[in-house]
Amino acid sequence: MAGLIPYNLDFDIVNDTQKVVTSTWSNNTNILTTAHTSSTQADFTNATSSGAFFINVYNEVISSTSAAVQYSVAYGHKAGSGSLNFTNDTGAKGNSSTKCIYNQYRQLVYGDEGSNFQFNDYTPDDIYVINVNRARYKHNLKPSTFDLQLSGSGGFKLELTDDSITKTGSSVATNIGRQYNIVSGSSGTMLGSALTQTAGSGSYGFFYPDAGIAILNARAIEQRVATINPAVGDNVTPDGAQKLFNSISGAGSFILDSEEKISSQYYFTRVKNYEFNYTTNPSFINSEGNVRYDSMIDNPKTFITTVGLYNASGDLVAVAKLSQPVAKDFTKEALIRVKLDY
Repeated sequence: MAGLIPYNLDFDIVNDTQKVVTSTWSNNTNILTTAHTSSTQADFTNATSSGAFFINVYNEVISSTSAAVQYSVAYGHKAGSGSLNFTNDTGAKGNSSTKCIYNQYRQLVYGDEGSNFQFNDYTPDDIYVINVNRARYKHNLKPSTFDLQLSGSGGFKLELTDDSITKTGSSVATNIGRQYNIVSGSSGTMLGSALTQTAGSGSYGFFYPDAGIAILNARAIEQRVATINPAVGDNVTPDGAQKLFNSISGAGSFILDSEEKISSQYYFTRVKNYEFNYTTNPSFINSEGNVRYDSMIDNPKTFITTVGLYNASGDLVAVAKLSQPVAKDFTKEALIRVKLDY
């Protein structure tokens, strides 16, 4: 290992972290304008079918080979209203898909099933949930890029965003990461100055970019978009998620970017004029141990094609290949930058 040259930790190694932003939807699409569901999943007559809990939303018709789940929508009610009961036996009445959804998400956010969602001091009985498919984003969703339109009757559209720009990036810490308010506006900027847009209904909801979740205040949404109002009551066929999907699909505009932190380490490999001018290739030596080519004695010349990184024990831990060989002799020096991403 005599040929190994140590790096100067103070000057030769530099650490860097950058955020890379990409579109969340398939094929790096910036805006999702079409939404499709699976007819096989849309079974709302069975209390325990997957469609009673959530609806998967695809970018294309599911018969297409490039169709993929983009996000899911769900409706939750803390008392279990608006869905079929699992059973009407004593002690089980009221347990239903909507109650499970509400309990699931308050468990995720608050860590228990005793806390209720409060939106600007208003506590509704029910919520809507948009859960972005985990395969669609890298580290987290990017705050300020949540732009969702909901359509209503008569061509009405409600445009929602998070308030990360308005709040200059400040957020509330929860069990699933940062929490921003969902407000009327676009690109992270709230329209107006009040979180509550309709009297007695609270704000529109919360956005959790680290978990890929948006939780909407059903009461505030329904007051602005009347067509979303779900059927409520005990042991009724659930349609809350379907009505939210219809509103999103009808508006045809859902923009959301994802964000990834990439840490890089740069190794500045400095090759001095007197280093690495001779080859260790055994074909240059004859059976008697002499150099076959006189030029390698009087005027040696090599070509650098690879940089190997070794640990303190002399173990090869990484290899960097150059795009083209670099000529090296006693009259030349080289500076090769090796980049490791992780």
